[in-house]
Amino acid sequence: MYYKTSTLIKYIMISIQHLTFQYKKQDALFTDLSFEQQNGSIVGLLGKNGAGKSTFLKLITGLLKPQIGTLNINGFKPFDRLPDFLSDTYMVSEEFSFPSITIGLYVKATAPLYPKFDYEKMNRILQEFELDATKNLNGLSHGQRKKFLIAFALSTNCSLLILDEPTNGLDIPSKSLFRKILVSSVSDEQLVLISTHQVKDIETIIDTIVILDEGKMVYNESIFDISQQWQFKTVVSLAAIETPMYQEKCLGGYRIIAAANELEETEIDIELLFNAIINKVTLKSINHGV
Repeated sequence: MYYKTSTLIKYIMISIQHLTFQYKKQDALFTDLSFEQQNGSIVGLLGKNGAGKSTFLKLITGLLKPQIGTLNINGFKPFDRLPDFLSDTYMVSEEFSFPSITIGLYVKATAPLYPKFDYEKMNRILQEFELDATKNLNGLSHGQRKKFLIAFALSTNCSLLILDEPTNGLDIPSKSLFRKILVSSVSDEQLVLISTHQVKDIETIIDTIVILDEGKMVYNESIFDISQQWQFKTVVSLAAIETPMYQEKCLGGYRIIAAANELEETEIDIELLFNAIINKVTLKSINHGV
């Protein structure tokens, strides 16, 4: 399924239709789940603990197989684990381990598995992260190893990049640097899927928000569509506000979501948006709601 916008060919990279998955001796985690996502996006995948985010990532990377339904990633069935699929998909897991070797040796041994690997990009990102290629990976701190793994992932140039809690373990300056490096290192042909609880760490870089709750995709909207339809404000009183779509008490007043108007555009408060969706408030795009 392809169409062309400007010079970028857009296509459905993730296609899930009527998927059911359950672990043995447990109720189904996903039932009749359908979801599609095109390339050319940085997508934030949000959800409470237990919502199924980790299982979802394992399904699309082929580590788990659904019992019912179809799952197609960039033209492949992930669980077949074909070499062409594995060499064009990369996942940065929240938990990871490395052999006791240097950064340089790890890159030399592992990079050839990815045909589009960019060694110049790797060197540049290592420099930006202040990582020495002669250092042993197991001698680095957790945060330094996480930065190396992010650098390696971006350098593979895989069509699908999955980052599971990428900012966990990073200090504040490293989180800022991560955002800068990510945005400058991915192309429009790629799809980046970021699963996180740390919404503040990614709110300036994602262009689509997907929320998973109770085994269902309950929200899937672009940042542009959200900004065109809703305002996010902190107000002292609700007296002068027409009925807000959602409100939360905060220090000094209320955080609210209200209908947008042509006179004022506000920054999106992803945390407030997430709380509204989880609390079953209906915030659907006129044309793209799920």
